[in-house]
Amino acid sequence: MIIGVPKEIMKDEKRVAVTPDTVKKFVNDGATILVQRGCGLGANFMDDEYRQAGATIIDDVAEIYKQSDVILKVKEPIFNVEKNMHEIDMMNRGQYLISFLHPANSYNHEMVRKMATNGIIGLTLDGIPRISRAQRMDALTSMSTCAGYKGMIMAADTLSKFVPQLFTAVGMLKPANVMVIGSGVAGLQAIATAKRLGAVVYAADIRPEACEQAKSLGAKVIDCGVPAEIAVGKGGYANRLPEKWIIKERESLRDTIVKMDIVFLSALIPGKVAPIIVTEDMVKEMSPGSVIVDVSIDQGGNCEITSPGEVVTKHSVSIQGIKNIPGQLPTTSTWMFANNVYHIINYLTKDGSIVLDMNDEIVASTIVTDGEKILHQGTKEAMGIA
Repeated sequence: MIIGVPKEIMKDEKRVAVTPDTVKKFVNDGATILVQRGCGLGANFMDDEYRQAGATIIDDVAEIYKQSDVILKVKEPIFNVEKNMHEIDMMNRGQYLISFLHPANSYNHEMVRKMATNGIIGLTLDGIPRISRAQRMDALTSMSTCAGYKGMIMAADTLSKFVPQLFTAVGMLKPANVMVIGSGVAGLQAIATAKRLGAVVYAADIRPEACEQAKSLGAKVIDCGVPAEIAVGKGGYANRLPEKWIIKERESLRDTIVKMDIVFLSALIPGKVAPIIVTEDMVKEMSPGSVIVDVSIDQGGNCEITSPGEVVTKHSVSIQGIKNIPGQLPTTSTWMFANNVYHIINYLTKDGSIVLDMNDEIVASTIVTDGEKILHQGTKEAMGIA
């Protein structure tokens, strides 16, 4: 099996899909690894380290796509300006692509269609189920840990005031108020980071268990007003709420949101478009200089007016829609991601080749395209495909 690793070309993306350590593991398992020259520099992994681990360094990314059976990427394929063509168009029919594809998000729908048309077999890492046998493959949890920490640091850096309470010669400065919506892995890490920075922290989640975890970290929990039997789905994940309950959730959180200095948004529904919780009207009511960090932007965002991939100021509020916050911690996030990917490949490989068992929960949750058609249920729903 030949595994190809191109350099990531998304703006400001410094991560890479393999480390020298995982290259060595792949080579020991019998695989051939092709990595693009300089692919690991942003994460401080040098070409010589990859070469010493057994990888072949390739200058032309087109050759990597041409020669490989499997392509490993961190982020979804995009248009390659240098080659004047989309990364998908450099791939071969029947080739495997393993990456964070975020296929349910509307801005990736054309890319997903192109994958199906071009015969690509795509597996999305944001679909890995949170079950015990998939823990080592759970790249979403790994990256969410990074996003929760770094996202809160970014918010604090943007905020135009101190985060902790301070007593000065001219008087006391009150601590910043922080609201974390979505107390999953990213949200809990954001809560812990905000508490360490000295903020007064509030949290909200439609799942009672997630609220208890937020409370255990010192957050003041705001009731979303959604019954547990409606809120909690399979595996303890959040359900997609009917519109009347989403409206109820917004109404329950509104008064708290508009008083916050920082609002951290991380409410996600596995494989589906993220729910809109913060409306433009709410943003208009927030104090000038407030900050929103929308880490759910890869699945559409929790704020109605977040700009994907950008940091913008709207209604005097800084709204951060950076799509690759874990990429701001490239060394650590690459190490975590690369190990997750190694375990996925190891799990799927039989006798030196990838074999997909569609009855396997892990495969069924991650498969996006099978080389002919779109299979991912959340994507089909978002596209309106029966």
